[in-house]
Amino acid sequence: MQIHAAIADLRAALKNRGRIVFVPTMGNLHAGHISLMTQARAHGDTVVASIFVNRLQFGPNEDFDKYPRTFQADCEKLDAAGVDVLFAPTETDLYPEAQAYFVEPPAIQNILDGEFRPGHFRGVATVVSKLFNCVQPAAALFGKKDYQQLMVIRNMARQMALPIDIIGGDTVRADDGLALSSRNGYLSDTERAEAPRLYRLLTHIRSALLAGHTDDAALENAACAELTAHGWQTDYIAIRQQSDLNPPASALVPRVILAASRLGKTRLIDNIEV
Repeated sequence: MQIHAAIADLRAALKNRGRIVFVPTMGNLHAGHISLMTQARAHGDTVVASIFVNRLQFGPNEDFDKYPRTFQADCEKLDAAGVDVLFAPTETDLYPEAQAYFVEPPAIQNILDGEFRPGHFRGVATVVSKLFNCVQPAAALFGKKDYQQLMVIRNMARQMALPIDIIGGDTVRADDGLALSSRNGYLSDTERAEAPRLYRLLTHIRSALLAGHTDDAALENAACAELTAHGWQTDYIAIRQQSDLNPPASALVPRVILAASRLGKTRLIDNIEV
């Protein structure tokens, strides 16, 4: 596996490499990331991963400084997964001057996760756009666990006429249902045992919707109340339509149930499609 930090070196390495498939990450890789790398091979000739902890998408009181950085272990995992090229820029490589131009998503950036993390999706869209320009892939894979992020990026690529296929990878879960996340490492043993409750509640809501329940607010409120009773601090549990994450126009549209809740000091997100 080749590793490049400089943009010019990366571009030189990717010349004449056929159809390029890209999987951007912030490192601290787990099985969910590796699943995306494995899936990427089916979509092109050369698989490129990136590792970059993007300061722009972290709020002032979030965990940028303590976000786990495990570069050597990550490289070993990527190499074993068959990744061809790793782009691992420093902040100086990617932001040689203070970033003054930004990609500003529309109203979707201010709902759900965006309501609680102002500026987050602006930072995500800006860095992904910049990474796309560096790598120039034909396709890119993003995990469905970050459902709102996937939609922001997919819509950006469509509206900006980027010649990139945006592919969503299914969420990878532990045996007890907890969605794999780099932040799961923050959980204490007690919190880790409690954490699967979030997914169980999402599956309960999904079953209720499929059984014909139509009072979305009652289902959302009951789930929030159960989390609160077990020590969680919930930002939202929301039933939305998949197309734009607005409240469902009817029970016939494809829906997704999204959640973000804090267990101790760890903020967990998850979702399940209906």
